Amino acid sequence: MDFPTRTTIQSHTITVVPRYAETDKGGVVHHSAYPVWFEMGRTELLRANGLAYKDLEEAGIFFVVAELHIKYRRPAQYDEQLELETVCSAVTASKVEHIYQLRRCSDGVILAEGSSILACVDGEGKIRRVPEFMYPEDQ
Repeated sequence: MDFPTRTTIQSHTITVVPRYAETDKGGVVHHSAYPVWFEMGRTELLRANGLAYKDLEEAGIFFVVAELHIKYRRPAQYDEQLELETVCSAVTASKVEHIYQLRRCSDGVILAEGSSILACVDGEGKIRRVPEFMYPEDQ
């Protein structure tokens, strides 16, 4: 796999439409769906930079969630269109940090905000350096 020289896109937005299986009996999205959506956001941000987790893992580069924070502001509902913005906020020698903002498309109201820290590890689960190409152009 040829990796890019640097990542150039630091922010990416995806559309999320909550499925029935992600809600409770009242149609409110269960809190456990948000981390899954955050992972979708990270995956698509990588893809926008020409990268895929599969290719990174084949090269012996793994990322594990070391920290995850979520602030639930308003409930998300079944079948409403949402936008999730994922921003790569920092890359250091051994970790990548992201921030997230989930908004309802119809009125722009923020439903949830979050952050995560991913540790970079090798195939044995030992901390390793984040590859140079994962650093943004401006870093």
